[in-house]
Amino acid sequence: MQPLIWLGILALLLVVEAITAGLTTIWFAGGALVAAIACYAGANLTVQILLFLCVSLVLLIFTRPLAMKYFNKETIQTNANSLIGKKAVVIQEIDNLAQTGQVRINDIEWTARSADDEKIGEGTVVTIEEIRGVKLIVKQNKED
Repeated sequence: MQPLIWLGILALLLVVEAITAGLTTIWFAGGALVAAIACYAGANLTVQILLFLCVSLVLLIFTRPLAMKYFNKETIQTNANSLIGKKAVVIQEIDNLAQTGQVRINDIEWTARSADDEKIGEGTVVTIEEIRGVKLIVKQNKED
């Protein structure tokens, strides 16, 4: 009967993992599988629980970083961070000393400052280097 309890825990953890897809319960599912095998082999409850905890922790500590590295490989930047590296058009001259300048990207106007403190004229195509607060830090494309 006990192997069925461990297999039930295993199934529950796999369902939770499938719903959340957060790589959190899969490691404990591995521990439950090992505990079920130990129970089937005749180990007492204390050994089963210790195996469950030890295997789960070992899997969590040693394999989760590798799995996260491979599963999060193609994370797409969203919101403002997705603008870094993109091109924008200056719609108001950028002058860091006068604290003026605006660019337009994706039909949205942003306050902008020059990354290298150069004045950048209206109509110039610039590349977004970084974001500081609500300002885009841009650099003029020398090839344009």
